[in-house]
This record gives sequence, C-alpha cells and structure tokens, in this order.
Amino acid sequence: MTVSFDLAAFRVRYPEFASVSDAQLNAFWVEACLYLDPSDASLVADPAQRGLLLNMLVAHIAALSKGADGSAGIVGRINSATEGSVSVGTDSLALPGTAAWYSQTRYGLQYWAATAPYRTWRYVPGYSRNA
Repeated sequence: MTVSFDLAAFRVRYPEFASVSDAQLNAFWVEACLYLDPSDASLVADPAQRGLLLNMLVAHIAALSKGADGSAGIVGRINSATEGSVSVGTDSLALPGTAAWYSQTRYGLQYWAATAPYRTWRYVPGYSRNA
C-alpha cells in the first residue's frame, strides 16, 4: 500500500509548522518521497512506520526551507556565542555521507536515527551451483 500524505496528522504532530501553507506542505511531501519511497517497494515494509518517517522528512524539508518562526533558522551545532552585540558561531557535525544534510535540523537527525536499521549492509546469497 502506497502511503499518502495525511495533512491533519502532520499538523497534530508538528504544530510548529502551522504557518506553512497546505500547498507548501504537500510540495514538501512530494520532495520527501524522493528520499523515501512511499510505495510497497520501499525498504520500510510497515506503512505506518513509512508514513511517520516521511512526515519527519517533510518537517526537515520545511525547517530547511523556512523555520517555524518565519526565519531561515540556524544550521549546524552552535559552538560559540557572545552576548554583547550578539554573535553565534556554528559548525556541522562530523557525520559520514548524507548524514550531514540530515543533521541540519532536529527532524532530520530524528529521521537519520530512526532509519539506521535500513542503512546496514544486507547479504543476498547468490545461486548455488550443483556439480
């Protein structure tokens, strides 16, 4: 069963995106489906879990596009801060491969952690030759 976007469930789980339009969230869903297949061909067999993961991706993409408070938000881990004349320094976490992209928001990091079982090596045995 192909998972489709449940806008009402997304808004309940992620109320911080109340200011993001339905049209934008639907567009983010389409984009999220580029990263995780919503169909039965997905590595994630359980449709309920697949829907949760896709919603995490929608939140991640929405946060990258525009923060819930209307700003673009800070990307990366804060490594320094000052108070007089306000300054904030950030750096990215030293993560392998595409993890750096997901680490830009808390939603992406949640997705990355939740999908760890799907990034492991899988052995598929070949044909056995009978002599």
